Amino acid sequence: MTPDLHVSEGYVEVRGGRVWYQVLGDGIGIPLVTIHGGPGGTHDYLEPLGALADERQVVFYDQLGAGKSDIPDDVSLWTNDRLVEEVEAVLDAVGSPRVHLLGQSWGTIVGAEYALRSPERLASLVLSDPCLSIPRFAAATAALRAALPADVQAILARHEAAGTTASEEYQEASMEFYRRHVCRLDPWPDALMRTFGQLNLTIYERMQGPSEFVITGIHKDYDVTDRLGGLTVPTLFMCGRYGETRPEETKYYQSLVPGSEAVIFEESSHLPHLEEPARYAQVLREFLHRCD
Repeated sequence: MTPDLHVSEGYVEVRGGRVWYQVLGDGIGIPLVTIHGGPGGTHDYLEPLGALADERQVVFYDQLGAGKSDIPDDVSLWTNDRLVEEVEAVLDAVGSPRVHLLGQSWGTIVGAEYALRSPERLASLVLSDPCLSIPRFAAATAALRAALPADVQAILARHEAAGTTASEEYQEASMEFYRRHVCRLDPWPDALMRTFGQLNLTIYERMQGPSEFVITGIHKDYDVTDRLGGLTVPTLFMCGRYGETRPEETKYYQSLVPGSEAVIFEESSHLPHLEEPARYAQVLREFLHRCD
């Protein structure tokens, strides 16, 4: 991040509490608003996208229950519909009549739903590492898990059968999957470690499940693919070659959106903005220029 960038922060009231947001830069380009994944994650791991704040405002926020935002006890708040409401509140706080909207991972669900409901507020939509069909995502992660070493698979299966997925051994075995298909950097960047360190497991387990490849949460049947043809804003899909949101699924989603584009990052897994930051920023910057 350029040290002399203008930075402002604030809170916006949403159903259930206050959401923290940050605006980087004061350039004249249409602002870029980012939606982090998780669910239950924080904005920290998206910080490299601040590189685009040299020419436009870049907006980060922590979803309710995460990071610097309020953390209420009402579990009924953790739904995709409420997360979409939250986007509207953040956009109102930013105050720009139109924005570019970027969702990453679970944030692509929120971004796509918002774009379908309020396309008039968007100059473009970026769906990075999309999981727009949880059944398809589950099938993909099952296939990737089946390629893990046999001893790792045995540990995972034993703890899942025993209901001990919170154990240290299960978490260590899960890391073998994460190192291959979530982030292939070694060591993991500080920004990513900060997001993992703040992950709200109550939200994650309620909406997703105990891990990336055991999906038992309330949205396990979510699938927006039959509505993607209704997207009317310029749309860019991106993913990594080795990511858990695989190129196969990403290209399928892209095929359903008229006029959309897709870019695959050949040296990345689920987080190409961290794994190939220079190329990712260039691809994103060029797309936003075309849509400004």
